[in-house]
Amino acid sequence: MLEDKSFNYNVNKVLERRFFSRRSTVVAKDLIGKILVRRLSGEVYLRGIIVETEAYGGLKDPASHAYGGMTKRNEAMFGEAGFSYVYFTYGFHHCLNVVTGKIGDAQAVLLRALEPIQGLDIMRKFRRDKCSDLNLTNGPGKICEALNIDRSLNKVDVAKSASSIFLEQASNDEVGRIDERRKIVSSTRIGITVGLEKRWRFYDPSSIYVSHRSKLNLPRKRIR
Repeated sequence: MLEDKSFNYNVNKVLERRFFSRRSTVVAKDLIGKILVRRLSGEVYLRGIIVETEAYGGLKDPASHAYGGMTKRNEAMFGEAGFSYVYFTYGFHHCLNVVTGKIGDAQAVLLRALEPIQGLDIMRKFRRDKCSDLNLTNGPGKICEALNIDRSLNKVDVAKSASSIFLEQASNDEVGRIDERRKIVSSTRIGITVGLEKRWRFYDPSSIYVSHRSKLNLPRKRIR
C-alpha cells in the first residue's frame, strides 16, 4: 500500500458531471481504477482505488431499487447524474451508489470494493469488526463503515471537491499501481434473485481487494 498520509493532500482532477451522465454499465466499467474520496472534518481525507462495481439499469431492471417506481427511499436515483444514493440494508449496512444517466433514468452504480490507500488508521477505527487491511473495504457495506458513510450523505454531489464524498482521477504517483492495460472482467451481480442474466458486475481480477474472490477462483496474490 502507499504511505498512509491523511493530511497534506492535494485534490486531484475530480470526475466531471458528464462522466456520470452515461449509461450505468459504461460508468460502472470506467470507474474501475478511479479514486473514491471521503473528506472528513478539517483536511482529513480517506481514499481508495475502486476495483469492483455493479451497474443497475433503473426502471427496466428488476434488480434495481427503481424498478417499482419512485419512493422516498430511492428518489435520489431519479435525479441528476453525479450524486450519491446511499441506502440502508439488512438492518446493518449502508451501501454507496452513484447516480448515472439522464434525469429520470434512475440508473446507478454500486461501489462494491476499494483498495484502501489513504487514511487506513482512521478506517480501521471506523470498522466495528477487527479485520485485516485486505478485508477493510472489500465489500459495499465495508466501504461505508470504513469511510463513515451513512444516509446523511445521501444526495451528495460527488462531482465537486468541496463535497464530503467525491470521485477523482488517480494522481501521478498512483497511476503506476493501476495497470491501465488491465483486463476488466464482468460477471453476474451479487445478492439478487432477478436480473441474473445481466453481467453487470465489473472488477479488476488482478486486485486482491475484490469481494468474494474465492467464488471467482481468483489468485490470492496481486498480479502485476
